[in-house]
Amino acid sequence: MRLNSRRLQIFRRFLRSEFNIRMKFKAIAILFLLSFVFSVQAQRTQRFIAVTIDDLPVVVKNSDLKTRREITKKLLEHITKAKIPAIGFVNEGKLYKDEKRVEAEVDLLRQWLNAGLKLGNHTFSHLSLHDNSLEKYEADILKGEIITKELFQDQKIRYFRHPYLWTGLDLETKANLGEFLLRHNYEIAPVTIDNSDWIFARAYDNAIEKKDKKLQKQIGAAYVPYMEAKTDYWERQSEKLFSRNINQILLIHANSINAGYLADLAKMFVKRGYKFLSLEDALKDEAFKLPDNFVKRNGISWLHRWALDKGKENIIPNEPKTPDFVLKAAGIDSE
Repeated sequence: MRLNSRRLQIFRRFLRSEFNIRMKFKAIAILFLLSFVFSVQAQRTQRFIAVTIDDLPVVVKNSDLKTRREITKKLLEHITKAKIPAIGFVNEGKLYKDEKRVEAEVDLLRQWLNAGLKLGNHTFSHLSLHDNSLEKYEADILKGEIITKELFQDQKIRYFRHPYLWTGLDLETKANLGEFLLRHNYEIAPVTIDNSDWIFARAYDNAIEKKDKKLQKQIGAAYVPYMEAKTDYWERQSEKLFSRNINQILLIHANSINAGYLADLAKMFVKRGYKFLSLEDALKDEAFKLPDNFVKRNGISWLHRWALDKGKENIIPNEPKTPDFVLKAAGIDSE
């Protein structure tokens, strides 16, 4: 009996070990399958975005050179750490004082190039196309490329961004400007994720000026959630028009709010499944081959321009607005 009992114990241990081995193999197989499914799902939900930054070297209220240097330093630290192939659009008028070139200001642009980033033309003086002749506007574009071309050396300035996103009040003006840009080897840099980061920046600068740290923190805390709500809105607009999320192009400015919160903004995009692209790569999306026929005064996203071409009902309602307390702090009645 003792022998039989011992044999029975050995047999039971053998069964348990066989069971454990089978369970381990099943667990490994399940984990492999789940990993494959999640990998495929991640590929399906992968999103792409180009980050474009206007009004270089810096746009900030009542700033001195020290402040502009600090903003530039912080922006480039955030961009470099997040590995964003950003492009900055330059107003060369900011590189002069009393019509004389200021090398300390030009050095701010050199920092962008030293960080391996691209620069584009945003006109010399941030001129309005709608309030000036086309001839004056074109002259301002050419005046706005002189120093940038010098810094580029053998490279070309490839992209042009309209100030205010004002692209012409009639199709003839748009066509004539398009031909001018083509002759001078420029491509237009469109925008899909439009927003009011400039209002946040003005409110933020006002809070700094008043030494109101509590308000400054409140504005900063509201900024990324606002930008995420905007991003969600433009994603839904893209889905409405194209049944997919096209390569997005974000417009922000070289200002104090982004110097403070661009790292958090980048994390938000990564969390939403975005990979950062250069503007050149983003524009390879077929969507950007569609014409821009918008001829009203507003400066609006290309996603709305394309929607208007298909009929106004294609625009998704309830675009997120800047919080009232931010508008108040910025000294703006409404958007």
